[in-house]
Amino acid sequence: MALHIVFVEPEIPPNTGNIARTCAATDSVLHLVEPLGFRIDDRAVRRAGLDYWPYVKLRVHPDLKSFMEEYRENRMFFATTKGGSLYTEVAYRDGDMLLFGRETRGLPRELLESHREQTVRIPMSENTRLRSLNLANSANIILFEALRQLGFPGLK
Repeated sequence: MALHIVFVEPEIPPNTGNIARTCAATDSVLHLVEPLGFRIDDRAVRRAGLDYWPYVKLRVHPDLKSFMEEYRENRMFFATTKGGSLYTEVAYRDGDMLLFGRETRGLPRELLESHREQTVRIPMSENTRLRSLNLANSANIILFEALRQLGFPGLK
């Protein structure tokens, strides 16, 4: 199996390109939930992913509802600045899905409210000017903690 990174309605092409590169390098699956703020073939997305795109296990979903229905049996964690647990407090398992929302708004409030026990956050300064970390960076931080806990399976 593998870990899954899920970007729900991403808006900024380089974030998606950067996490695509990470997914290729870690054998993780990248899920993109539409609508996207760009086309997958946008030059900015391709450029950020460099020549890694052929190695990305990419799945595109038409909307959040269909994604949630298709993967309802999978264990999911929802990244948010208001998460109930630190991302390091979770005992990750192979096959876990790590969900991240739009750069400007995060994950939908109703989704977070209905999955409160599975929300995670990255600790940050209380400085109110810092709303959140960069999307691709946040995904990398949590993904690599999960991979570390699993012993970096298949990686050298």
